[in-house]
Amino acid sequence: MERYDVAIIGTGPAGLEAALTLKNRNKNILLLGNDKSSDKVFKAHEIKNYLGLPNIKGEDFSKAFIEHIKIMGIKINNDVISQIYNMGDYFALQGHSKDMYEAKSIIIATGVKSDKPYVGEEEYLGRGVSYCATCDAPLYKNKNIAVILESNEDFEEVRFLSTIAKELTLIPLYEGEIENISNVKIIKDLPIKIEGKMKANKLILEKNEIEFDGLFILKKSVPLSYLLSGLEMDEQHIKVNRQMETNIKGVFACGDITGKPYQYIKAAGEGNVAALSAVNFLAKGR
Repeated sequence: MERYDVAIIGTGPAGLEAALTLKNRNKNILLLGNDKSSDKVFKAHEIKNYLGLPNIKGEDFSKAFIEHIKIMGIKINNDVISQIYNMGDYFALQGHSKDMYEAKSIIIATGVKSDKPYVGEEEYLGRGVSYCATCDAPLYKNKNIAVILESNEDFEEVRFLSTIAKELTLIPLYEGEIENISNVKIIKDLPIKIEGKMKANKLILEKNEIEFDGLFILKKSVPLSYLLSGLEMDEQHIKVNRQMETNIKGVFACGDITGKPYQYIKAAGEGNVAALSAVNFLAKGR
């Protein structure tokens, strides 16, 4: 397996600037995220305070980012990282795509999400609730599985889980046609609460209740407390110093995930600093 110098998680201004800086420093990088940059950038009405690009619309801003990345020969891998494992002298990253990646250092630039976890989600994580089909599907072979699916981009995970499950109940949270699979029951409803005793076994929706053996919540990004064990947080943000270093050696963070102000130009600047810090870390070794 190829071991990259740096894995960058996130393709907003922070992640893309980190990738550009590392490419200029001749580092072997893995860039993970969305090949359209980020929804937040793409959907912005107009940006007025980004130096050199006055009154630019979010869609044009996003296209300019991606064009710059392409000119530099940087590839974006469309994958969501479910979990990062600290292996001592490198990091192993588990992707939703079932791929595993390895990198000597990590830059987290995932941005912040405003949505709150479902009631019971964090309480039952690892006890009937999972974010990673690849990791935990074998635990529920020939059992009843429920899946909350945020985006059709992760539908391949549903196909995979359907081969494991006796019966699968899918709750899609997006519009559009859904592929018909023989042992998959589709319920269009909004999740409210997860219940259980020692383990979760019931999902309460606005109009329905579902009993299950295992529940998979497939999100565009997983909570940081789950993503990397031991990562020090400041409420919903990753705690960093001026060099964008986290409390874990070899792990850096930048952009909105490090705290306010949530500004594109601040995110890009932090991406540059995080990249240079990663270069320095690689030069020194562990």
